[in-house]
Amino acid sequence: MTATDAEVELPDASGAPPQVDNLDALESEAIHIFREVAGEFDRPVILFSGGKDSTVLVHLARKAFWPAPVPFPLLHVDTGHNFPEVLAFRDALVERHDLRLVVASVQDYIDDGRLQERPDGTRNPLQTTPLLDAISDNRFDAVFGGGRRDEERARAKERIFSLRNAFGQWDPRRQRPELWNLYNGRHRPGEHVRVFPLSNWTELDIWRYIQREKIELPEIYYAHRREVFQRDGMWLTAGPWGGPREGEVPVVKTVRYRTVGDGSCTGAVESEAYTVDDVIAEVAASRLTERGATRADDRLSEAAMEDRKREGYF
Repeated sequence: MTATDAEVELPDASGAPPQVDNLDALESEAIHIFREVAGEFDRPVILFSGGKDSTVLVHLARKAFWPAPVPFPLLHVDTGHNFPEVLAFRDALVERHDLRLVVASVQDYIDDGRLQERPDGTRNPLQTTPLLDAISDNRFDAVFGGGRRDEERARAKERIFSLRNAFGQWDPRRQRPELWNLYNGRHRPGEHVRVFPLSNWTELDIWRYIQREKIELPEIYYAHRREVFQRDGMWLTAGPWGGPREGEVPVVKTVRYRTVGDGSCTGAVESEAYTVDDVIAEVAASRLTERGATRADDRLSEAAMEDRKREGYF
């Protein structure tokens, strides 16, 4: 066998070109992006929440550099209103894969007066300052995020390499062209680049990849019995973020979470999806993105996400 025969996948007997699986193509693109960033930047970091998308990011990063360890740390902006199951999963994953975790705490900023608690109790908008300070203090020049274009209109505007100015702000008009798989990581001192390897994935792609790769997730992504109460059309759970309020009656339902975040604004959905197969069937039939269905902070206005992104939110 020649070297050419060994390295090139030949057509089958029918003469048809080899088929490329969609998940293989998405995985290959993401791994290429991780390696590009490792070659272009000095201090990358993965933004990690313990959610499904950031867990897939860590899995892809491990594949990209295997058998070497992942060459950059994880950064979690902890609102203090996270679900306990997600924090336990985060810590177990970091320990299992011998990763380095940097935590930026919103509670620390509230305690020392740098931030004030909001009247509505949600802390999602309060993440921006700790995030930008952590990026600056650690001199991170590339920050990986799990944002996908199918989630929300503002995220659909992002390039895979998305420049942030010295104040961490995003200007949609300064988007750089991305031709083929060529990415421009140039930035001035003080600026950094947000990188989105999952940009071309959908929620369904994520779940099919989780199924294929047997990726473990926090248990709240699957159906379970939980006491919840209804607010603004969403099922919320009680916690340190407050609730239920007067007139909000707790009931026990079988629910799961499509996304995880600040408990004060992340709702559950009624579901009988106990397994990955069940979730895939449920997501395939849904006509609402996970953020549109379960995130109260994205319902504030049509431009809620874009306004926060302009200020430095991920």
